Amino acid sequence: MPQPLLEMRGIVKEFPGVRALDGVDLVVRAGEVHCLLGQNGAGKSTLIKVLAGAHPIDEGTILWNGEPIAFANPQAALATGIATIYQELDLIDGLSVADNIYLGHENARGGVTNDRDMNRSARELLKRLGHPEIRPTREVGSLSAAGKQIVSMARALSRDAKVIVMDEPSAVLDPDEVDGLFRVVEDLRTSGAAIIYISHRLEEIRRIGDRLTVLKDGRTVASDLPARDTPTSELITLMTGRTVSSVFPRRSTPLAEGAPLLSVDSISRVGEFSDVSFDVRPGEIVGIAGLVGAGRSEIIETVYGARRAGQGSVTVDGRTLRNGSVAAAVSAGLGLCPEERKSQGLVLDDAVYRNISLASLDRFAQYGLTREGAERKAAHEAARSVDVRPDDPNRIIRTLSGGNQQKVVLARWLLRSCKVLLLDEPTRGVDVGARAEIYALIRELADSGVALVVVSSDIEEVLGLSDRVLVVADGRVVHDGPSDAIDASGVLDRILAEHDSTTTDKKGEVA
Repeated sequence: MPQPLLEMRGIVKEFPGVRALDGVDLVVRAGEVHCLLGQNGAGKSTLIKVLAGAHPIDEGTILWNGEPIAFANPQAALATGIATIYQELDLIDGLSVADNIYLGHENARGGVTNDRDMNRSARELLKRLGHPEIRPTREVGSLSAAGKQIVSMARALSRDAKVIVMDEPSAVLDPDEVDGLFRVVEDLRTSGAAIIYISHRLEEIRRIGDRLTVLKDGRTVASDLPARDTPTSELITLMTGRTVSSVFPRRSTPLAEGAPLLSVDSISRVGEFSDVSFDVRPGEIVGIAGLVGAGRSEIIETVYGARRAGQGSVTVDGRTLRNGSVAAAVSAGLGLCPEERKSQGLVLDDAVYRNISLASLDRFAQYGLTREGAERKAAHEAARSVDVRPDDPNRIIRTLSGGNQQKVVLARWLLRSCKVLLLDEPTRGVDVGARAEIYALIRELADSGVALVVVSSDIEEVLGLSDRVLVVADGRVVHDGPSDAIDASGVLDRILAEHDSTTTDKKGEVA
């Protein structure tokens, strides 16, 4: 075996009250894709921040080509040849695509940047990533989440790094874009670069990975495992310490007949989606499947009132909602767990109990003041009902794992006793253990009579959770039927058929 390019030996990192890393080992060789697995809270993010120079280590050794090395800051790690693409993208919305890609190593002479050269180089990088349509001069803030991910990848490639860390890089990509990502990873591997790939999607690990390291509770519990051949059951047991069923929980009783709790009637928004209609009965789970950019999130955000519909109406339990009013939706019993929970659903620097009580503050208000004791107690009970860990209502939400942050958002609507719950990517960035728990919570909510709408990029998740499935393509519902009457291939067939039809229509218009 060739000498490792990177070795991390006995890495220890402590924060006040917690030992985040407790002697972690990681060995990475040039020209390989090394997959790092573990539940949320296992220490993966802390480890890559140590590697990126964002956190100094308390104990242990980092070797680069066999020589000890220390990174005083992120610039030192980049200068050595280590680039990190974080799950929480660190782009600057007010700058252009090219400016973000070359931020910190601009092409400049005499203090003046050469915008023409930077734009040309950025265009070549974006083309290499399969996205020549992203203009280097475009403001990053105007891009979709998937577009921003591509820009972040281009920035890492611009550094000519020898080790590239990718933290959940496919989370906001559709299947075609994931294929493009894997082609880039294969090109990097062929060129001799090492990739540290972090993902909760085990099927991706099988496709792209060479070796595996598994973390649990801040320790390395397995290393040098073959990515393609290690049984899924073994990986789940290593990550969680227990056997977790991957089967979606089944309905305990037949779906009751009755009037719908949620009725969406012919809503449209110009340039996003058109003429969308569906009903959801008490206890029913309706899934919305489609590729990134198909209009899925825009539809449920419009239902929730976060976007104003150009036409159509939304009715909750017989009450027609005021168009574009979140307050009216919440008052009627509607709740939303948004796709970007950290930027859209949580106050990251506030406590768990305050994040849970946000939608129910009127319940605890008296004479213009909040009864904090009652608020804390009720929120704590809601947190316990969904098993938020650690069991500390005063814990700052930023310090929780992704799975526990998602549970906090769910607990918010449990406390509100909402009638209809909209879930946008409920398990994105969530490990297999927490994912099974969230599936069970969704089933419990449905069994209690809550009407649910679930949006997910994971087609199998939509089919496994839902009673009925809507397939959305190019802003239109192209299929509406029982989940057991269609499979993943059928979903993709309908999406591609609609896409081909739309492309043909546009060509006809041009002609």
